[in-house]
Amino acid sequence: MLGTLRFRLTAVFLAVVLVFGVVSIVLAVRLFQDSTRSQSVEELEREAVGIAALYAEYALRSTDEGARAPEFAAEKLELATGDRIFYVGAPLFPGGERFGLTRINRAALGDVQLDRDARVTFEFTSPRDGRKLLAAAQPVQLVEGTEPFGWLIVAKPIAELREQWLTLVERLALALAAGVGLAALLFWWLSRRLTEPVRALTRATQDVAAGRYDVEIPAGRSSDEISVLSDRFRGMVAKLAEAEKLKRSFLMSVTHELRTPLTAIRGHVEALREGIVSEPEQVQSSLDVIAAEADRLERLVGDVLDLAKLQAHRFTVRREEVDMGRVLDQAYAAFGEEARRREIDYVLESDDGAPVIVSDGDRVLQVISNLLSNAFRWTPDGGRIELQLQIANGDVRVDVVDSGPGVPEAKRERIFEAFISNDVNGTGLGLPIARELAVALGGQVELRSEPGRGSRFRLVLPAVGPS
Repeated sequence: MLGTLRFRLTAVFLAVVLVFGVVSIVLAVRLFQDSTRSQSVEELEREAVGIAALYAEYALRSTDEGARAPEFAAEKLELATGDRIFYVGAPLFPGGERFGLTRINRAALGDVQLDRDARVTFEFTSPRDGRKLLAAAQPVQLVEGTEPFGWLIVAKPIAELREQWLTLVERLALALAAGVGLAALLFWWLSRRLTEPVRALTRATQDVAAGRYDVEIPAGRSSDEISVLSDRFRGMVAKLAEAEKLKRSFLMSVTHELRTPLTAIRGHVEALREGIVSEPEQVQSSLDVIAAEADRLERLVGDVLDLAKLQAHRFTVRREEVDMGRVLDQAYAAFGEEARRREIDYVLESDDGAPVIVSDGDRVLQVISNLLSNAFRWTPDGGRIELQLQIANGDVRVDVVDSGPGVPEAKRERIFEAFISNDVNGTGLGLPIARELAVALGGQVELRSEPGRGSRFRLVLPAVGPS
């Protein structure tokens, strides 16, 4: 569970959300602290200005008019504003302390320098209870521009500011916890939708590894990477299933093709051993059959090995100068006797000056021979077969044209598959080997055919040959 992709995706997502949430809280608290402090300083300054002006007014009236000291007490002001009020300097009124206006020495302010003409904001420790205070000091002047009698200080405990942002932190933390919880539920559900196709592919790979290709692979719901992976995997499984089918068919065909000559050889050997065949002519006929079947068996085994090497890309070709004129003469001569015996119009046509290419001469001859063998197999007696050589667009083209029944369009690819042959005397390996050899030589085999009008097999080779 802890090691699953779904859990890791969810954990990474929540970790990212948590980190961003914590960073956001830190930034929000920092901004809140700065904003709260600025607002508090502005309030303290306004209060200090107002109360200092009020006390100065009453002090001036008391001096000029002999009025009584102000009847409002500092305790009442503190209750009204929630702040603390101090005074530094000479007494404003005789007996002013009875109104609760706390006088403190300048020494209690430490290193704070009070300005005679402007407000000062600072922090100091309260002489009343030792609490840390944020304060604003306003000079008290009976006449503007004169020497101040003292300074009126309005202060607020810093702990109150701290309580405000601590409350904010608690609320933000609760909001973050709720958000992370909701995000966890949401992404757990989303991760299931994201990882379910991957889990399905995992189960499918296990089935394929066990040799079961009839697996159900969910279709992609969109064009994302997982959907593309599902489509590619589905195509791969289909090709594996087809390859497995072809392999089984190949093995069955090989077994059948090997068993046929072996059965014939065994039958004639048993007849000779038990004396069933005793006449010299019969003995010679049996030996001829055994020799022919042994040759057929040898060709079959060689073809199977060649095809297996070609399909496994373990087939090496030589690089040598190949005189295409001599190769065609050799291939043409190999089928001359059969053409005369079956009265087939057998023609060799080539351009003047047969080219010399760089390739593997033996393999080129093998491809042309396979194509000619296929043409003679399907051309009826008295028909026509042409072997043509030409150069076009820098390529060498060898055409084998026959007057056989032709190949229907639906079967033009299947005839290049191993053991796909309608000829009971053939193995069905000639054309597949010809095509694979042509590819190994850097060329290709093409087919043009019309049912009832014969076929044209073309070998196309580059003049330089494979690297």
